[in-house]
Amino acid sequence: MISCGGSKKVTQTRTQRSNPKRTTAKVEKEVKVIIGETKTTTPKTKKTLPVLPYKDRVQRYIHEFSGIAKSEMKTYGIPASITLAQGILESGAGYGELTQRAKNHFGIKCHDWKGDRVYHDDDRSQECFRKYDRASESFRDHSLFLKNRKRYYRLFTFRQKDYKSWARGLREAGYATDKKYPQKLISIIERYRLYEYDDEVLGGKTRKTTTSTTVTSQPVKTSIMTNGNGAHTVQKGDTLYSISRRYKISVDEIRAFNNLKDNNIKIGQVLKVASSGVEEEEEDFN
Repeated sequence: MISCGGSKKVTQTRTQRSNPKRTTAKVEKEVKVIIGETKTTTPKTKKTLPVLPYKDRVQRYIHEFSGIAKSEMKTYGIPASITLAQGILESGAGYGELTQRAKNHFGIKCHDWKGDRVYHDDDRSQECFRKYDRASESFRDHSLFLKNRKRYYRLFTFRQKDYKSWARGLREAGYATDKKYPQKLISIIERYRLYEYDDEVLGGKTRKTTTSTTVTSQPVKTSIMTNGNGAHTVQKGDTLYSISRRYKISVDEIRAFNNLKDNNIKIGQVLKVASSGVEEEEEDFN
């Protein structure tokens, strides 16, 4: 018996599920690693000097480097007053770019230098300057620079107390091209009584100055007991040392200002901690 009905082939289609590639997780993991590395690399913060008026910068510089200048004077015979005045002038009282980058306080260029160096715009673009690890190395190199070069020989024929001859001699020997360089050095020395550091090394009596141009630091902290005229009223617990630290001047300066024979002071005593004088033009010392 033959059936008239046709037979249908039933085709079953299986939907094949494609296994997704596990690339997303891998990418995410890589991104996380990259992000993690980015978070761990933090830029180093640049150390900046405190913002101070120019005269306070100078007092800070003197307080920090007068000891080194006196030590160099004992070893090489260069007046501490000259070294300090040059350092203040050449380095902008320690705030100059070259000083902060290379601890070069005197603007000494490379010449026959074999040590580290930096490049800085001066008379010409990107001139080579010496670089030091410590400020004391810059002061020592300054001493050697003057001592070992024949053109500065005449300087060492001057008396160590004669800072004016030293200032003029530096200009005549070609240390600086600025015609007013000697006057600037002398002005700094007399305004801040830097010649007193020469006297300390030589053991002589402190010289008296007839000029009225001495300027010392005004107090930086507003909590200090002053009468507004550059004077300090002694409070309980005050010592000459603590007062000198507050006003960024030396004990010897306080004693000189007030004609004190020793370090004894009394509560209520009014001490002169700054003297009035001609204001200094900051742009001359940048």
